[in-house]
Amino acid sequence: MAAHILAGRTQLPAHLALRIALAARELNGVDNARLLRALLAISGEPITEARLGRLRVARLRAQLLDPAGDELSLTPSERQLQRAVSLLKGRGVRMPEEPLPVAEPYRDGELADSVRIACASDQGECLDGSFGRCARYLIYQVSPSSSRLIDLREPGSLAADEDRHARRASLLQDCQLLYTLSIGGPAAAKVIRAGVHPVKVAGPMPARAIVEELQRVLASAPPPWLAKVMGIEPDRRVRFTCNSRG
Repeated sequence: MAAHILAGRTQLPAHLALRIALAARELNGVDNARLLRALLAISGEPITEARLGRLRVARLRAQLLDPAGDELSLTPSERQLQRAVSLLKGRGVRMPEEPLPVAEPYRDGELADSVRIACASDQGECLDGSFGRCARYLIYQVSPSSSRLIDLREPGSLAADEDRHARRASLLQDCQLLYTLSIGGPAAAKVIRAGVHPVKVAGPMPARAIVEELQRVLASAPPPWLAKVMGIEPDRRVRFTCNSRG
C-alpha cells in the first residue's frame, strides 16, 4: 500500500512511500495524507532522499500543529515526532528483499551502437548502492533500440592486502559507464583509470529507468563526452549527430 502514496501527481518511489507510511503510523492522529502535505509544505516537491535527510523535528512539529491546517484528533508527543523523523530519514527502515533479476546471454556485437553500463545495486533490479559498498553491479548492454541485462557481478571477499576500490574497478573494466549513488575522489580516479566513466545519481531508482533514459539519449544524439566514452571516432560523431537531427 505504501508504494501508492502520491506526491502531487507523481508516485513516490517505494522506499520513500514506505518511510512516510511508517512515520504516519508512529504519530497520533496523523494519516499518510496529512503527513505528506506537511512534508510538501516544508520541503516542496518532489520529496527526495536528500530533502528528507534535512528534515528537523521542529519544522515537522510546527507544520503538523499549524492552526491553519486540519485539526488533529490527537497531538503527537515529542518522542513520537523524533521517532517519525528518524523513520523518514530511513533509520532502521529496510525494504522487503526483492528477487534478483536474471541475466540474459549476450555476444559482443549483437547490439549495434551499444554501450555497456554498470549500476551499483544492493537489492533487486535497483540502482540503490554506492560504488565502494554495494552488494553487486548490474551490467547492461544498451543500444538506442534495445537493452539487455547481461551480468550480475559481486565483489566477493578481499585478500588482506588487496585494495577494495581497485578490486571493484577491475570488475567493471569492460564497461563504459558506472551509475552509482556515491563515489569518493580516490575511488573515482581508479574507476576512470579502468576506462569507466562514473556518473552519480541523486537517489535510488529502478535500474531500468537509467537504461531507458540512456536509450533516449542514444536515439537522439549522444553528447560529445558520451560519444568519446563509447569510442566513437571524431568524424563519425559529427555524422551521427547530423543524421540524428534529420
